Amino acid sequence: MCKISFISLFFFSLLSFFFSIYFIMVDYIIFVEWEVVSFNSLNIIMTMLFDWMSLIFMSFVLMISSLVIFYSDEYMSSDYKINRFIFLVLMFVLSMMLLIISPNLISILLGWDGLGLVSYCLVIYFQNVKSYNAGMLTALSNRIGDVALLLSIAWMLNYGSWSYIFYLEFMKTNFEMMVIGCLVMLAAMTKSAQIPFSSWLPAAMAAPTPVSALVHSSTLVTAGVYLLIRFNILLSFSFLGNLLLLLSGLTMFMSGLGANYEFDLKKIIALSTLSQLGLMMSILSMGYYKLAFFHLLTHAFFKALLFMCAGAIIHNMNNMQDIRLMGGLTQLMPLTSSCFNIANLALCGMPFLAGFYSKDLILEMVSLSYINLFSFLLYFFSTGLTVCYSFRLVYYSMTGDSNFSTLNLLNDESWIMLKSMMSLLVLVILGGSMLSWLIFSSPIVIVLPYYLKLITIFVCLIGGMSGYLISNISLYFYNKAFNNYNFTNFFGSMWFMPYISTYGLINYSLIIGKMMVKGFDQGWSEYFGGQQIYYNLVKNSQFNQMMQNNNLKIYLLSFIFFIIIFTILLFFF
Repeated sequence: MCKISFISLFFFSLLSFFFSIYFIMVDYIIFVEWEVVSFNSLNIIMTMLFDWMSLIFMSFVLMISSLVIFYSDEYMSSDYKINRFIFLVLMFVLSMMLLIISPNLISILLGWDGLGLVSYCLVIYFQNVKSYNAGMLTALSNRIGDVALLLSIAWMLNYGSWSYIFYLEFMKTNFEMMVIGCLVMLAAMTKSAQIPFSSWLPAAMAAPTPVSALVHSSTLVTAGVYLLIRFNILLSFSFLGNLLLLLSGLTMFMSGLGANYEFDLKKIIALSTLSQLGLMMSILSMGYYKLAFFHLLTHAFFKALLFMCAGAIIHNMNNMQDIRLMGGLTQLMPLTSSCFNIANLALCGMPFLAGFYSKDLILEMVSLSYINLFSFLLYFFSTGLTVCYSFRLVYYSMTGDSNFSTLNLLNDESWIMLKSMMSLLVLVILGGSMLSWLIFSSPIVIVLPYYLKLITIFVCLIGGMSGYLISNISLYFYNKAFNNYNFTNFFGSMWFMPYISTYGLINYSLIIGKMMVKGFDQGWSEYFGGQQIYYNLVKNSQFNQMMQNNNLKIYLLSFIFFIIIFTILLFFF
């Protein structure tokens, strides 16, 4: 099952990639409409849009999912129901394909809901309490976006069709289209886990690592960014764009800070994804949709590789994820460590790796743009934090001596996992330059002052040094200032967002429910309802029983009463 899925997905990925190159070269778009149901004036039409953007994104999703399935053959080998897992992954990829090629809100909703439902099944795959909680948090957070998308479908009835692509350009100033833009932005923010919907993303780490590699690179979380790329006209120079810029900048900053306080290997990489999603959303809100798409593609490569390497490390370390118990992995797992470090450097924006071409371009465009100082500082400070937590992660896991159990049998034996990681490694090294030549028809020349030109590399170097120093030197002053419990708890828990979205919502409703049960169900309604009826029935039945005991005194007494009443009636009438 794994091999068949891998070969077919890989073949379709190559086919889609070659078609995308042809479509870019000849500037070609195919728009297919299929009328599913026609009833009087109501037409339900299935539409598909094949342009360079949808085809190249499809090829990347198929490529990464094929390598993830190949990787899962080894990683999930102890699972007796591995075919069920592969089917779920294939359904996930199919939902993403449907979303990518849809320029119609109805067919987008099918793919969107498919992603939500299958992601729930994958998050609860290991079937324990932690997985169930994470699954519910993921599903319920995403339901907000699903409802927003349903409402936008209802608002699209004003235009007579759900194919938004016909109306965006010349209806962008309409009130209805602005409402639709608000709802679509809300949907995209829930799916891409922007503030205040960020807490589900680290919780979704309860899923198997191959699923995390797929979700965090090219499927679930990128669906929101891709949808907003299609709706980018509504964001440019409007209130929506400014709001999204603020929220995504804060998301980037919050996740970068949180990752520096985290010790769970998978959660650090998850927070890194959140930071990169904030970067994509913020540059998209400024109107540079091609740059956002470019970073979306380059990010997919190194993030999938990071998760695959993390999976190999966790697999070898007997399912242990705490980076404080790692160390010295460069000697024990040299190939995995090499892949991990190259992916980390690509994430930091190391020159001539995949991440450099998109991140450097984004930061230089930010420097060139008309932007306020707060957003500018958020961008560059968050970039520094990215390098900081990456170097911290490398320091804890790769250098020094192993802190694991005395008998450790760590090695690079799993060749199936290594093959898929090596394939992605080639794309991480070459993918950025290849994509920059493909997507941008001419080189983007950005002329900046000398210090602004160097600020990106300067911020990266400062961030890397900070990460190394924070990990290496446990300074007295640092511990005194920053290891304060409240301070660490605030930054390490994503600004208390998981507490707000779980305890904050559930706790008070449960307290109100308890009060309702005590005051109504087991209080007044019980006293005047069930208990009162029961009491009256008991009293009446006791009286009837007494009457039916054939007691002579009762008969004589009733006879006297009858005579008295009869006499009174005769007297009056």
